[in-house]
Amino acid sequence: MYIITLFKIKLFSIFTFMRILLLADTYSEHTEKWALGLANRGILVGLFSFNKASYEWYIHKNITVFFEPDKKINAESTLTKIAYIKYVSILKKIIKQFKPTILHAHYATSYGLVGALSGFKPFVISAWGTDVMKFPQKNFVAKSILKYNFKHADLICATSNTIKEYIHQVITKDVTVIPFGININEFKPKIVDTNFKITDFVIASIKPLELIYKIDILINSFSQISQKHLHLKLLIIGEGSEDGNLKELVKKLNIYDKVVFTGRIPFNEISNYYNKINILVNISQYESFGVSVIEAMACEKPVIVTNVGGLKEIVNSDDVGLKVEVDNIEQTKNAIEKLITDKELCERISINARKHVVENYNWENNLQTMIDEYQFLLSKYDH
Repeated sequence: MYIITLFKIKLFSIFTFMRILLLADTYSEHTEKWALGLANRGILVGLFSFNKASYEWYIHKNITVFFEPDKKINAESTLTKIAYIKYVSILKKIIKQFKPTILHAHYATSYGLVGALSGFKPFVISAWGTDVMKFPQKNFVAKSILKYNFKHADLICATSNTIKEYIHQVITKDVTVIPFGININEFKPKIVDTNFKITDFVIASIKPLELIYKIDILINSFSQISQKHLHLKLLIIGEGSEDGNLKELVKKLNIYDKVVFTGRIPFNEISNYYNKINILVNISQYESFGVSVIEAMACEKPVIVTNVGGLKEIVNSDDVGLKVEVDNIEQTKNAIEKLITDKELCERISINARKHVVENYNWENNLQTMIDEYQFLLSKYDH
């Protein structure tokens, strides 16, 4: 059963001249950030999601959830042509009621296709990662669908230059890079309550527990170092299909007393967790951007990342973080140990990291860039 909320539109003040209908996953913290960011600027936001939020973050006077399932719809695999017609029909009814000024699909495949089929203009697509890095590689049909979606978009956005390059492998249209920036006033060094001892040195991963994020490599690297540095702790934040396998690996390596699994945590708690740790490690097989990396950097935490995609774009020099190769336990272990033993290096990278984020990934600047793009589009359309 689906929740479809239709309500009578009220007169808007000059601060609510824009009505943005987001086709986006309400389970995602990125959707949460975009929706709340726009709403807090006085913009009316509607939400259409193929997933269900884990908690009701969207309780806001300027946000209305129009479509959200009781259970997740696997949009990439289960939406047949008939099903698409069904959801497009629902979307068109919502458009008629909400009267958005802009339709914005956050994800180029499922949401991008439903948005394109709706025929609404102006239409914006934001590519997030696997939608352009993996989906078009499936087959000719998948690539054709993605190209169709982009052809119908009035504006294409990417989270990084890496994603922009992948989009240009599908279509040669202009792409605006708008990163998933962060709130530098929330993500900053601060004193928080923690269950760790003051003598503990805490290494953390904040990623879904899936194979591509190589958390097993981190665990194996940590296991080797922990035999030498007895005060080390490993904090693993996230949930996913590899949860059981990773916990079994921890037991096998006999380091269960040194490793903490938290599961998924609410977005509004994340900045506190960064301030409980000493190092963040993100050694993904591939990454379109790397929000957790810039969040940690903003909290003045040194990061270790793999030399791939958006990660190497963020950590563009050794002055702001360390890079290792994918699947390389030895390099990962050595990088962690380098930061443990060289306190001067660790402190220098920490300070440079926050400065780098403030200059390049300030959420308020990224949000304003998006609003400016909206305004430019509206100047070309008469609603």
